[in-house]
Amino acid sequence: MEFRFTAPLWEWSAQGGWFFVTLPTDAADDIAEIHRAARGFGSVRVQVVVGRTTWSTSVFPDTKLGSYVLPVKKAVRSAEDLAVGDAVDVALEVLDS
Repeated sequence: MEFRFTAPLWEWSAQGGWFFVTLPTDAADDIAEIHRAARGFGSVRVQVVVGRTTWSTSVFPDTKLGSYVLPVKKAVRSAEDLAVGDAVDVALEVLDS
């Protein structure tokens, strides 16, 4: 299952240093419907491409937002020159199924 979307980069206000992109609701709904083994915190393994950078990580459910959030590590933000509020073009492939 693959998704492409653009969303703003934001910083988690409760604890600095964590940056995320929120998945669109339709993508989150599709991911939530996948039958898979339970993982910590309801995480789902994914492979992500942003610009020229590819990495494997997990997306995590965020009940307040009603979606999943994708953590964007410092190495990716630096390599792709991303700052809070920037629109991030994301290609995301779900690895759990």
